[in-house]
Amino acid sequence: MQHINDPFVKMATQKGYRARAAFKLTEILDAEKLMRRGDVIVDLGSTPGSWSQVARERLVGKGGIVDGRIIALDLLPMEPVAGVEFILGDFSEEAILEQLSLTLEGTKVDLVMSDMAPNLSGVGLADAARIQHVIDLALEFSLIHLKTDGALIVKAFHGSGFSQTVETFKRHFKRVVERKPKASRDRSSETFLIAKGRKG
Repeated sequence: MQHINDPFVKMATQKGYRARAAFKLTEILDAEKLMRRGDVIVDLGSTPGSWSQVARERLVGKGGIVDGRIIALDLLPMEPVAGVEFILGDFSEEAILEQLSLTLEGTKVDLVMSDMAPNLSGVGLADAARIQHVIDLALEFSLIHLKTDGALIVKAFHGSGFSQTVETFKRHFKRVVERKPKASRDRSSETFLIAKGRKG
């Protein structure tokens, strides 16, 4: 019943978002003053597409044309979002990473956002390692492709390895903050790390 009574689920339905996660991203973007027209955005783990929908809303200019670029990627198929380029594949595979790099055509990225989460087994240490791997992949990609003043948003989880993740981010970025948006469920250990300003 929790899902049906969830106010964010109702709001998502009213606004035409594919998932309540849209509100998590909106809150982060507003708080951190991220995403504006002309930006190049990469959406990792994009399916069902609510983050791409939010990005499109913020980048659309006159005539409903996306001013900038949004490239989305996921293991699972995603219903098309107008103006969003979609790559179907596993972000951990070299060939898919290569495809994403080629799609960017050497353009540096303003914002990398990752709502990726691995399938969890319930075994604490194994799950922590899986989560860490997904975050590391997003970080590695960002360090190569982000503009110097670009930003990275990743989903993380409190627990084993979290403090080390924060430390790693601080080594590579000038500003690292942690946010738990209102649309995140209270009992969830989910949190988001926002990193800005690549060092070096």
